[in-house]
Amino acid sequence: MCNRYRMSASQREVAERYGIELPFPEDENYPPPELFPDRAALVVTGSADGRAAHAMSWGFPHQVPGKRIDKATGKPVMLEKRVTNVRNYTSPFWRSALVNPERRCLVPFTAFSEYGQVRGADGKLPLHWFNVPSRPIASFAGVWRPSEKGDVFAFLTCEPNPLVAPIHPKAMPVILNEDDESRWLTCSFDEAIALAQHYPSQLMAVTD
Repeated sequence: MCNRYRMSASQREVAERYGIELPFPEDENYPPPELFPDRAALVVTGSADGRAAHAMSWGFPHQVPGKRIDKATGKPVMLEKRVTNVRNYTSPFWRSALVNPERRCLVPFTAFSEYGQVRGADGKLPLHWFNVPSRPIASFAGVWRPSEKGDVFAFLTCEPNPLVAPIHPKAMPVILNEDDESRWLTCSFDEAIALAQHYPSQLMAVTD
């Protein structure tokens, strides 16, 4: 799954790209050039009032049982996990966000990464970066919701295209065609799910 991506464009470029006001004071080092789970990133939402940019934390909080047992209850101590990628679109966990257009969002990016399958001479898996050369700023199809610690987001994944599959055969992020971005923020649940397709290989590039 994708747990690292880049957003190296300036705020002014992002504002022009999405037709929004400058998201944050330009003297702030925001958005950071590389994004990781549980860190703030720039996300674009839509509503009747138009599009707007927000800072949200990457990953929906989800409670999972840990290895340690609580002596008082005899049950595993629950741990908080950040779920960053959406794959099972119809599960109750994700459907509640996907069914509501106002809980969908665009996640701007300039490149995303996946680890390869074969370890190098140093014993590490190689990290590969993917981008869309014709689109300096592209958008993942995302969802968001409020949490106790602030607004959080995740983005959808799908079957990988022939460019990504040899490196990461399980999945790739859903990259929206620019003409589909407004639809993603307004359409029905069924139409939104239909947009969750892999991006054409011939329009992407991969770098080491």
